[in-house]
This record gives sequence, structure tokens and C-alpha cells, in this order.
Amino acid sequence: MRALVYLGPGSVELQERPAPCVGADDDVVVKVVGTGICGTDRKILHGRFPARPGVVLGHESVGLVQEVGAGVRSLAVGDRVVVNPTLYCGWCPPCVRGATNFCRNKTGTEVGVDRDGTYADGVVLPERFVQRVPDGMPFRGAVLIEPLACVLNNVRAAGLTVDDTVAVLGAGPIGMLVAQVAARTARCVVVAETDDYRLSAARDAFEHVVDVSRTDPAEALVKAFGGDRPGVVFDTTGSGLDDALRLIDDGGRVVLMGFDDGYEVPLRPLRLTNRGIRLIGAGDFRGDTFPVAVDLAGALGLERLVTHEFPLEAYEDALGALGGVGGGTGRRYDAMKVVIRSDTGPVGADGWPVGA
Repeated sequence: MRALVYLGPGSVELQERPAPCVGADDDVVVKVVGTGICGTDRKILHGRFPARPGVVLGHESVGLVQEVGAGVRSLAVGDRVVVNPTLYCGWCPPCVRGATNFCRNKTGTEVGVDRDGTYADGVVLPERFVQRVPDGMPFRGAVLIEPLACVLNNVRAAGLTVDDTVAVLGAGPIGMLVAQVAARTARCVVVAETDDYRLSAARDAFEHVVDVSRTDPAEALVKAFGGDRPGVVFDTTGSGLDDALRLIDDGGRVVLMGFDDGYEVPLRPLRLTNRGIRLIGAGDFRGDTFPVAVDLAGALGLERLVTHEFPLEAYEDALGALGGVGGGTGRRYDAMKVVIRSDTGPVGADGWPVGA
């Protein structure tokens, strides 16, 4: 099969790899239809998030069940499915108490990071990490279920209430999902962005979006809140902690979501204790969050965030649209959510292969 392999920062290659096959009774082989490009993929390619050279990238994936092991009961060949790439062992102390997101046996299990991922024609995973997509859900919405699970995990960690005002730093797909989910509870949500393309796309999807490309983000957002400071700030960029701390109200919560291994900021603890500020890192989502994301996805119109699709062989153009590698435009954006299509045969109105 074809597979997009990570060679090192700034370097990927389309290779031929052995097709996945059932090796255990609970294995499910998924014929990949498409995979969304995640901000983590972009950080890997820029050398700002670690991944194993030689791994197949990709983890935000949907597809069709191609083969199942003898012990599989919840899925059948031909089912339309979404991949849960956040694997866990189920028997270590954190897993036993339900904190599967902090599984102690993660090495070699991070799909698309140190375990082969889904920028490929197929992938094999245990049954519990493959879930059926509800009837009628379009492909373009289903491909955002995994990012939505990440967002639900972080919004839950923030403990939002109807009294909260919320600022979201970054209007990429994750930022827009945070805004949509937070707006279901909080009384006011404002999104801040610097990139021209994403500003325009975000304004088409959400009412309160502020351009902070030419001004101080904290100053611009305080103005957007009518002179007040928000009680909750979500940093979806991975490099906005300093802005968040200058923006947050006393007694507020700052949720750190973005992944950027190269970002550092000096921090005086007294700055937090005197003002009663809480810094929150939620980690990966728990296993029981993923089914909630599947159920919620249909109500959010997630397919609106998918702006570009490319066949697997055009991966350079796909990654370039997000400032990754290849023929793109450096670190600026030319797309919102980009999907790499592995199955490019005839498709129906919902984007799935005809007959799926």
C-alpha cells in the first residue's frame, strides 16, 4: 500500500509499505478514506513536536472496515468508521481508575507519532479504537470527530459555566471547535487570530472574531469584551501563554491546548498566586470522551471547517496549504482544515465512496 512516511523535520516521502492485516482476534483493518491534517502534524514537520523517523504520519481518520479478527463483535466489513488514535492499555493504574489519557504504556502506541498512522491506504487497530460513524453523517464532518474529542476534553477541564466569558487564541480548526463548544455554555466567546486567511474563514463561521495581527492581543480582546477581562482563556496556538496571562481576569483559568515543544516563557509563580490564576493542561482525551464526540459531531456542522481535499499523491500541496512542506507558503495559511484523501474513487453527495 501507499504510505506517507516521516523522515525527519521538514522531510516526508510517499513509500510502498506492506498492507495491514489482522494479527490478533480483536484487530480491525480499516481502508482509509481520508485523514485530516492536524496542527500536531504541522509541528512535527517543523521540528517542534517529536515523532519517530520512519513512522507513517496521520491520525484524524475515517474509513471503511476492510477486515476483522475472529473476536470482533461491534463492527463488520463495510462499516463506515472513525479512528480513535489515542490508544491505552486498560490495565495500568491510571487506566484502571478511568484516566486512560494518562496511560503509563504509551510508548509505541501514539498513532501517527510513534505508531504507524493513517496517511496511507489502510491501518490496523484494536476494535475498541475503531467506532462506527452514525448513518447520515457526512465524511467531511466525521473527519473532525477526533479533533472534537480533544476540544471536549479541554472544555471540560476548564469547568465552564453560564457566567463565564471566554477568549480563544487561534482561529484554526481547533480554535473554532473550542468556540463552538464553549458557546453552548458560556455567555460570551471571542476568538483572536493573526492570519488573514483564517480570520476570513473564521468570520464566516463564528460571530465574534478579532484581528490581533497589528495590535496587542490582550489590549484588543479586552476592548472586544467591553473593557473587561475574560474569565477563561484557551490557547490553541501552543505559543500564547504570555498573551493569555496578560489577558486573563483575576481568579481566571488559562487552558493550554496547543503543542509546541520549542515554546518557552518565563513565569513568576507569584503572578499566579497573587491573582488566583489557574493554569490547566488537560492532556489527551479519555476513552469515554470519544463516543461523546461522535454523538455531538452531527449537531455542529463540522464539515464547514473542511476547505480543501487532496489525493494522497498530492501530499506536498496538502501540507503546503498549511505551511508544512513542499509547495506551500512558509508559515502562513492557505486553508482551514485540509484532508488527504486515500480513496479517490467515485463518491456520493456525503463524500463517502459510492456504496459505502
